[in-house]
Amino acid sequence: MQVIGFCRFSFPAEGGFQVGHATVEERIAYLYAPARIEERFRHFETICLPGIKAQTDPDFLFVILCGDMMPKGHLDRLRNLTADMPQARIVLHPPGPHRKVCQEVMNSVRDMGRPCLQFRHDDDDAVSVEFVALLREAARDCATLIGKHRLVGFDWNRGFVARPDARGLLAAPCVTPYWGVAQAVAVQARVQQTVLNFSHNKLNQFMPTVTFTDPPVYVRGHNDHNDSRQKKHVTQPDLQRLDAEGEEAFRDLFAIDADQVRRAFA
Repeated sequence: MQVIGFCRFSFPAEGGFQVGHATVEERIAYLYAPARIEERFRHFETICLPGIKAQTDPDFLFVILCGDMMPKGHLDRLRNLTADMPQARIVLHPPGPHRKVCQEVMNSVRDMGRPCLQFRHDDDDAVSVEFVALLREAARDCATLIGKHRLVGFDWNRGFVARPDARGLLAAPCVTPYWGVAQAVAVQARVQQTVLNFSHNKLNQFMPTVTFTDPPVYVRGHNDHNDSRQKKHVTQPDLQRLDAEGEEAFRDLFAIDADQVRRAFA
């Protein structure tokens, strides 16, 4: 079954952000502000990409959606970071309604005549190196359920929230359902809706879903530019500095290298 991951890299969508902007031009200025875009690249390079590149099952497509007005220097940097990743496909698209654009792009890269597995992925999050393999296994185990429904959701709820900095990684274990990371949807052939058509925390309101609590499968990035952390009264996790054993566990589970993190955030 075709597996497609979908990552929006500072795409200036209409909607899709909790941070509001009056115009597309304001959103573009916000997304490409030097401090913000530099932080996004650092997280993308050290947190997001390592685990995606190291998947034990390499048979998948990883779509990176960007605005067609992304400055050339940023686009070149993005292409360099993914040059050694045959699964990566960078798609440039003009601004437009968030869900409509994501649906259009997703369906343009999939074989509409076959069912597929789709997962969403933010540019500052990570999944375990076995995520694609676990997703395929879940689909096989739930073949009867998938055969009865247009859409079936899968959600792995155990992982970590983590913050990289010049000293390495701060992290805390968590179990949080429907958080949007390590979440996927099995989509039947010819179905136009995609994983991006649904709010991640409301997935089980629109389709049957299957949840898994073991093993730890994700890292949810914690940083100053998280879209979900820009509002008041956001809970702050109790993050603790990873010791050598914790750093080794992150390398094994997510291919996240604390030394690379220290260099990038120095």
